[in-house]
Amino acid sequence: MPLEKVSKIWMDGELVDWDEAKVHVLTHALHYGFGVFEGIRAYETARGPAVFRLREHIERLHNSARIMMIDLTYSVDELVEAVKETVRVNEIPSCYIRPIVYTGYGEMGLNPLPCPISTTIAVWPWGTYLGDEGIKNGIRLKISSWQRHDPNAIPPAAKATGMYINSSLAKVEALKAGYDEAVLLSPQGYVSECTGENIFIVKNGRIITPPVSAGALEGITQDSVATIARDLGIEYTTGNILRSDLYTADEAFLSGTAAEVVPIRSVDDRDLGEPGPVTRRIQDTYFSVVKGEVDRYKDWNEYVNA
Repeated sequence: MPLEKVSKIWMDGELVDWDEAKVHVLTHALHYGFGVFEGIRAYETARGPAVFRLREHIERLHNSARIMMIDLTYSVDELVEAVKETVRVNEIPSCYIRPIVYTGYGEMGLNPLPCPISTTIAVWPWGTYLGDEGIKNGIRLKISSWQRHDPNAIPPAAKATGMYINSSLAKVEALKAGYDEAVLLSPQGYVSECTGENIFIVKNGRIITPPVSAGALEGITQDSVATIARDLGIEYTTGNILRSDLYTADEAFLSGTAAEVVPIRSVDDRDLGEPGPVTRRIQDTYFSVVKGEVDRYKDWNEYVNA
């Protein structure tokens, strides 16, 4: 999905013109993938743009940096304000937001510790990640031949840049085979997650999602789904899932900031049918929440023009 230019990008405390937001070709992170990032969305609401669960995303960015031993130069509060400023100055009602912290120019080699740390926040209009048709009628998944990396090889708890090669390999494999998305399995053979989304099955009215021990990133949208489900009186639990559990699920769906909440129509050509009632209730409530229409979750929306 091509990027749509906006006016400004925030780079190390300065608002820079979009076309001038550049880094040197010898930037350390370009060569070694050493950085952490977040994906966040701002939605159009009756009170102007609202960033969904902004503070939680920035706190996770800090946690990722801590795992990777990257010393952030900005606090959570400073980055929260920087995100709101970047959305505000670009005057867009809704957008995707990409904060990234990375090892910068000035050092080379495998030791990242001497490198300067750069922080950037970009925003741009971005539609539905997996397509409007997927949101409405569900998507087709393939179990990837690429395994989710072991937590003692690369820590899945950190949303780090280089480790997403794993996801990209799985995504390309799935797309070239004619599917919409891939499912990665853990080294132990359990369902981990999709390439950029958490995954859920519904069995006998109960929602089940893989644990972090299976290599799944602890998703903020996933946490939102859990809260919404319990508030709707739907049983929600975390537990190991086998690929055969995906094949025999009553319903299945995935969630992520970019993808939002998307029904799963089939897995490895095993048809799950039309999006089911549990999936629809979660999906409908989620889209109302992010637009600021549900008072119960009003604290999840950080209004840019407050």
